[in-house]
Order: sequence, then structure tokens, then C-alpha cells
Amino acid sequence: MGVMKTPGVYIVEKNAFPNSVVEVATAVPAFIGHTQIADNRNKPLAMKPWRISSMAEYHQYYGFGPVPRFNIVENTDPSALDDFKAGGKGYVLQQPAGKDGGSYFLYSALRHFFQNGGGPCYIVSVGTYEQDLDLDKFKAGIDELLKEQEPTMLVIPEAVRLKEESACIDLQQAMLAHCGDKMRNRVAILDIWGGDKPRSDPGGDPVARFRNDLGINFLDFAAAYYPWLNTTVVGDKDLSYENILSIDVLKTLLRQDLALPDTLPDNAPAKLKEHAQAVDDISKDWAADPRQLSEDAILTHKTLLNKTLAATSALFNTIIAEARSKLNLLPPSAAMAGVYTMVDNTRGVWKAPANVSLAGVISPTVSVSAVDQEELNVTTQGKSINAIRAFIGEGVLVWGARTLDGNSLDWRYINVRRTMIMLEESCRLAAKALVFEPNVANTWVTIKSMIQNFLTSIWKRGGLAGASPEDAFSVHVGLGETMTPDDILEGILRVTVLVAMVRPAEFIEITFQQQMQKS
Repeated sequence: MGVMKTPGVYIVEKNAFPNSVVEVATAVPAFIGHTQIADNRNKPLAMKPWRISSMAEYHQYYGFGPVPRFNIVENTDPSALDDFKAGGKGYVLQQPAGKDGGSYFLYSALRHFFQNGGGPCYIVSVGTYEQDLDLDKFKAGIDELLKEQEPTMLVIPEAVRLKEESACIDLQQAMLAHCGDKMRNRVAILDIWGGDKPRSDPGGDPVARFRNDLGINFLDFAAAYYPWLNTTVVGDKDLSYENILSIDVLKTLLRQDLALPDTLPDNAPAKLKEHAQAVDDISKDWAADPRQLSEDAILTHKTLLNKTLAATSALFNTIIAEARSKLNLLPPSAAMAGVYTMVDNTRGVWKAPANVSLAGVISPTVSVSAVDQEELNVTTQGKSINAIRAFIGEGVLVWGARTLDGNSLDWRYINVRRTMIMLEESCRLAAKALVFEPNVANTWVTIKSMIQNFLTSIWKRGGLAGASPEDAFSVHVGLGETMTPDDILEGILRVTVLVAMVRPAEFIEITFQQQMQKS
């Protein structure tokens, strides 16, 4: 208080306790991709990070998913598998890239994220469904996140949708630089280009290409998962005959399937006429109907037509099922962001996000055995890839928790990296209150006790290893201990914190040995 000049009684309040360190949020992913709209009450949200906490909020600000389109093409490649057969010929469904085929991943990825326990997240819309995927726009979206401190994960599901694998790698390297060089308070979750294919694929090993092309910079700030997933995000009601671009081919195949002649005789059975009318109505321009039907009436007619086709043609059901299967083929990064969130909320950021089942997943696209995982988990280059495996009676489990820097004893595990980020950011934000305070013993004691109290609470919750707080951490600050007289003259206050991190029991060995019979 100031100098006492007037006689009287003065009250002096002194703080008995140090400032507290508030634990920062650990599970706030940032998703970058294409959306239907980007609008907040007529205020554009394009290229602007925006926080949401549910799919309802996503629908409010970013609309709904794209309308996927498929071409039915006769399979002329003898080495390629047929999607379905009709009339003795094999056919494949091809989804054009970008706006022509509605091949955007972000909407489905967000649905899968929330299915697996996702919570608050940031969205950066880099374009609409009328624009093709552009590498430069994705990089610009990453740069927009430099202004946001809250996100702790970076996810770009559409990276694997870029036209060239080299562009995907370029974008993933930008993600690594953003997390490990510019921000250092978040991690990237990466997908593998072609990760839906086995490593023995004739086109080459996707994992080997990923490791070879990615480089070695900032690997401890990222984790990658293999293989892709067969999900249940897209349901039966999400697709209809309108998702087929090649309508004429579809009509021809359905006529063959239903044995419909080109011209029906007048005395044809009523059922046959009904089938023929349904096939012809596929290409009908309902908006030009002379009855001037309302939008609701047109929608009703289309719904009934789709139900009729599904009830009469097994081939139509096969085509729609195959299209749904292709749309449900998703890279795992968004689901893993949901798993990180769920594990953080239930166990803590220090728990490895592994040995956890994935929701909304039928199976991995590639069956990974224990032998197959050996080379994924441990390599001479250190680029560990976490496997997603199916176990009998247990479902689909995440079976790995390593960063891409798998040979580092410090940063081998993703939970260690993320726990350290949480500790660093929490202490950094709390210490800002002491900037410009006198660099004297009182300030040193304050900051030391503040960090000690915070680390003690983390240790009690199981976030640090050790039988006692003294074994789990130590905080050092003071003249002659962490600072020199020159440091004080230059206004530098140095604090050294040592923590014993919790590491997962990745390998459990149980030894059995026979003993001599005793009775």
C-alpha cells in the first residue's frame, strides 16, 4: 500500500496462496476441408477458423454433405475387380474427382469424428462443393490456424483426395511444419495415400511410399494410422438413383435385369408395365411436369420411384449397395481425433489412445496380422505407423500409440508428446501473470509453488510416474541454480522443470517356468 500520512487504521490484504495453473484443453481438433456453405447469419466464414461442438452447429454454419455421383463403366481391365456383373459383363462404379463427383470427405469425416466421442472442434472451410481441391487453399487454411491457440490437433481428411500423391505429401509436410515448427502446441493426425490397399498391391506399397516421401522433419508432432476403414457413416436412405450420372447405362441394365422389351405390347401384364414405367421415370424431368407439381410433390414422387426400383430390381440394390460401400470407405484420421477426445475426457491425455474400439466401423480395409504389424511398428528409419486391427470377439481396435518418430526415447509415444504439450501450455499461460514482476526471491517462490501445486494435482490423477511427488517431478528456480547475475541484469527468469512421464506398457512379457512337484 502507499505511504501512510493520515492517522487512522489501515487494512492490508496479503495473498496467502500462489496463483494456480489452469489445465488447458487437450482435445480440440481443427478440421480443414470443403463445405456446402460457410456462413454465419450472412457473415462469411470462408477461410476463417470457427468453433463448433456438434453436427447441429455444423449444419447451421456449413450446411450438409455433397451429393455423390457415380458413373457406371464396363470393366475392360482384366486385372481389376468388378463391382458388379450384369448380362455376362463386369462393371465398375467410378466417382469423378472433385465437384463432378462430389468426392469430398470432410462432412463424412465430421460425422465419424462425433460417432467416436468427438467434442468441440474448429472448422476451416477452404471452398465449396463447386470448387475442386486445391493444394494452395489447404495450405492457406493451415496458415489461418496460426491465429488460434486452442486447437491441439490438426486433421485434413481430404488430403488423400488431392489429384496427385506428391500434392498430398506436400500438404502433410506443411501440417508437420505448422505443428512442430510454428506452433508447437498441437499434433497432426495423418492418413496414408492409398491406405485402403494392401502393402502387396501391384501399384506399390503405400506405407513404403509414405515413409520415403514424408521426410524427417518434426516427426514427433504427428501420428499416422493404417489402413483405411469400412464404415457405416452413409446409410441406405442417403443414396438413390439420382446418385448415378450415367442414367442411360442404368436404364439399359435395369431393362436387362427386369427382362423388359424395348416396346411393350398393349396386352402386356400390368406388373410389367409398372416396371417399365419405373425405369422410364428415372430420367424424367419432374420440374417440367405439365401438372406443375410442387417441390414436395416432386420429392414424394422421387422417393416412391426409388422404393419401387429397390423392391423390383436386385441389380439396382446391388448398384446402390456398392456405391454406399465406396462412400463409406474413409481414412481413419477423423475417427482417431474422436478417439483422442474420448480417451482424454475419460482417462486423461496421458493415457495412450490405443486398445480402444472404433465406433461406426465394419472392418479395416486390410487385415493386419501380428507379423504384418512388426514392420509397421518398429523400423530402422523410425517412422512408426499405428495399425488398426480387427480381433475376433472384440471388434476393430486401435493397436498402436506411436508418433512418427518411433526411434526416439523421448517422443516415441503420442500420449507423451500430447501430455508434454498440455503441461507446457498450462504453465506458460499461468506464468504470463508474473511477466514484469520483480526478478527476486519472492517471485521465484511464487512461480515455483504455482508449478509444484499444478504438477502435484497431475501426479495424483496418474499423469506422472513415481511413488511420491518428489519422484514424479522437480521444479528449480533461483540465483545460482538456474540463473546467473547476468540473467537477472538482462531481465531473464529461468525455471527448470523435470517430469517423469507416463509411458504405455506396449509389450507385456509373462514368464512361465516349471517347478518341482512339492506334494
